[in-house]
Amino acid sequence: MKAQRAAAPRPPRVRARTTSIAAFVVLAALIPTTASASGTQEIEVALPYVCTLPSGQLPTTVRISAEFPERADAGETFSPSGVTTTVELPAEAVADLTERGAAQVRAATRLEVGVAQNEATAKATWRGGAEPVALPGSGPLTLVSKGDVPSVAGRGDGDLTFTAGTLAIDLALDPADPAGTDPAATDPAAPRSAATGPDSDSGPDSLTVGCALAEDAPDQGLLATVRVGADGSPSPGGSPSGPDGASPSPDREAQGHGREERQGDRSPEVLETAPGAAPDRDDVPPCRYDEQHPPTDVSLNAYVTGYANVNKMKGAAYLPPSCLLIEQGIPVDGPPDPEHIIFDTVSWANFHYQGRKETPPFPSTFLSFDFAPVKATMVLEQTGPIRIDSRIKLRLSDFTTVTDTYVRAPLVAHVTDLEVNGTPLDVGPDCRTETSLTSVDPDPANHPGDHLVLYGRGEQLIGQEATGYLLLSGGTLSGETSIPAFTGCGTADGEDLDRLLTASVSGPGNHIKQVQGQTCAIAAPVFPTPETPGQCTEDLQPYEIPVAER
Repeated sequence: MKAQRAAAPRPPRVRARTTSIAAFVVLAALIPTTASASGTQEIEVALPYVCTLPSGQLPTTVRISAEFPERADAGETFSPSGVTTTVELPAEAVADLTERGAAQVRAATRLEVGVAQNEATAKATWRGGAEPVALPGSGPLTLVSKGDVPSVAGRGDGDLTFTAGTLAIDLALDPADPAGTDPAATDPAAPRSAATGPDSDSGPDSLTVGCALAEDAPDQGLLATVRVGADGSPSPGGSPSGPDGASPSPDREAQGHGREERQGDRSPEVLETAPGAAPDRDDVPPCRYDEQHPPTDVSLNAYVTGYANVNKMKGAAYLPPSCLLIEQGIPVDGPPDPEHIIFDTVSWANFHYQGRKETPPFPSTFLSFDFAPVKATMVLEQTGPIRIDSRIKLRLSDFTTVTDTYVRAPLVAHVTDLEVNGTPLDVGPDCRTETSLTSVDPDPANHPGDHLVLYGRGEQLIGQEATGYLLLSGGTLSGETSIPAFTGCGTADGEDLDRLLTASVSGPGNHIKQVQGQTCAIAAPVFPTPETPGQCTEDLQPYEIPVAER
């Protein structure tokens, strides 16, 4: 007598196919479909620099890696991606930092890059940030800085070259004694001097290191060449050298004056923000105070948007404009500094969507491996208030103001709706990350717990417009986060997707770039006029809807 076979589960191929589709569905909310990587060039260049520290000028190796397109059309805008600047400071530099009482450092880099096409030139600044690094007991200090860079467009045909120039490294010095940590210990604000030393304006908690490209740098610091136009040949209005690199002929030298007058019109265009259009107001959620959330005298509101990378999948999620309600803090005196007047401000904020402290749902649609259309929706939910710490440093020598802001946001990622070929796929109501997205906090003693950390810096020279990020006027914030493991993700028939999602998505090294728009001050609204831009709509919503930047 044969034993009766129990009801068999679905064949492995069917189960694997269903599980894979479910995984792709969830990942769709994180990673939009991207084009093939063909047509790109990956560069990694090691360059010798000379950096000035308190002990003197020291040789330093700087490695720069990035991806560029192999070619572009005239007028086409593109941005180098995956830009990483790795600085290896020698052991003597570590001794300098140790003598200043530092146990670890947090670095921000500013690399000047020359962009040239034919004889026209322009300059771009590549900015990056690094996670805190403990000072080694011996040997060199390696700092790895990552960030997004300005977009570039060639004005005509001809090779577009990118060349490394001067490098500035802003170092925030954390003390060896955690008990002695105060807000100043995490302040990376530093004057923009080309070098530092005993007479520099940097306080004991920060240092700006100026570095110059060494004279023997290979190819004078050339990073990459992008061919612009059908074959990279120059446009009729250009003035390239010959194919063998020969100098211009005397006749062309005689035309030099005319070339100089026209160079500004032909210089490569460097855009601090990628071009784009703001969404229509009808396409963004309302952003206003109401009876359940009444404003105070210090209430602000603003829209934020941006992109979040998913490192494992080499893609990015678009975060649509979301409403942020902010209670601006009152400035208090910061630590004494003979060179600066310092104020510290703590503000608080919450996302606001249909009365809940979360972003609006953000859907994404793509085609899975079997060409079935897949749609997924996610929400970022707060698990606590968002804290905004700002430090303002007014330099007494020239009244330059530098403001450093850290935003600490406890946020979990919640998968809400999934569809495959128009058919809903239920993963349950509680499919989310186990904890908040997490970042390495520069001041963990005063800010424990799991939360995302974003950083922005604003600068204002006397008589000029402010640049960078300020809470009131907005700007770009960036950071790096780890995506925690997923939990509560399962289909209606009992398939557990937690491990699959965790293996596919969770992990460190995910760069985030957020753009905050101009705030609307509810107690003192500024409405648009023919002469001035507006800050508030008539019903006291933010007038500006920002555009996300990669």
